[in-house]
Amino acid sequence: MSDSSQTIVLGGGCFWCTESVFLAVQGVVDVESGYSNGQVERPSYEQVCTGRTGCNEVVRLVFDPALISLREVLEIFFVIHDPTTLNRQGNDAGTQYRSGIYFNDAAQQEVAQALIAEMAASGTYRQPIVTEVLPLANYWPAEEYHQDFFARNPGQGYCMAVAAPKVAKFRKTFARLAK
Repeated sequence: MSDSSQTIVLGGGCFWCTESVFLAVQGVVDVESGYSNGQVERPSYEQVCTGRTGCNEVVRLVFDPALISLREVLEIFFVIHDPTTLNRQGNDAGTQYRSGIYFNDAAQQEVAQALIAEMAASGTYRQPIVTEVLPLANYWPAEEYHQDFFARNPGQGYCMAVAAPKVAKFRKTFARLAK
């Protein structure tokens, strides 16, 4: 990893799915499931699941920009989830499943907003993109049992039905970036 590693936090629905994809991406050196941009400090999974904490299920990615650009990270992010559904990804519904990009500096904000504007202008999606682009706030790691969940539980029903197809879609669409 170079000294210039960057960190970005992404909310794309259930963090098990998002984490499982980014663990397979070249240049991503660390992935941690967590919660962010809510009002509760150190929330539990049970609290977040109520939808009353304001927290989003997210992954915190550390990546090496010498190997993968932020734009490429975000392109993967937009392919593996639906950025046009408000507070929902598939059967997972609630504010904790909202689409979000939580940046650390103005440069990251600019890259995210430019990509969203480009996709909106090109008609990439039939519906408007509802991904929120906000400064990272109130990040907390998820409980240990959520970390590397798909890798440790590949036969679990949700993983087989939801996470595995997202990993397969990533590998097909971005083969050159797969580990």
